[in-house]
Amino acid sequence: MEVLIREIEVSDYPEVVSLWINVLGNRKVNIDNFSVTLEKMNRDGNYKTFVALFENKVVGFISTVHALSIGDEFGYLHIQGLAVQEGLQNKGIGTKLLKYVEDYSKRKGISSIILCSGFKRTDAHAFYEHNGYDKDSYCFDKAL
Repeated sequence: MEVLIREIEVSDYPEVVSLWINVLGNRKVNIDNFSVTLEKMNRDGNYKTFVALFENKVVGFISTVHALSIGDEFGYLHIQGLAVQEGLQNKGIGTKLLKYVEDYSKRKGISSIILCSGFKRTDAHAFYEHNGYDKDSYCFDKAL
């Protein structure tokens, strides 16, 4: 399966929003708030979103932020979201997205990557562990 990975473009937004909603289950995302937020993220410079293309169609994405960390000169990369179209999961696309971001991080001098995954997403947990990620903490959040 020939998959191309590149930075997101405006024309990719509808497909990526669909993945946020249908694969990750985030019903708060819509094309309007996605567009506004991604433009802010692009201006910041520490955020990157990459898409996976198969037959010139967006079939997956990975969204990241380079965060600073006390005691770590180059900080770490936080994966904010990763999704692959349901009919194309288990075909190596998610792994290619992870590897792309890992290589990107190494080129930037970043030596660690973190991510959070919901308790019920056990298939995702197995996927991350299969790709060398350790389950070593809980993520907590609070709506205000």
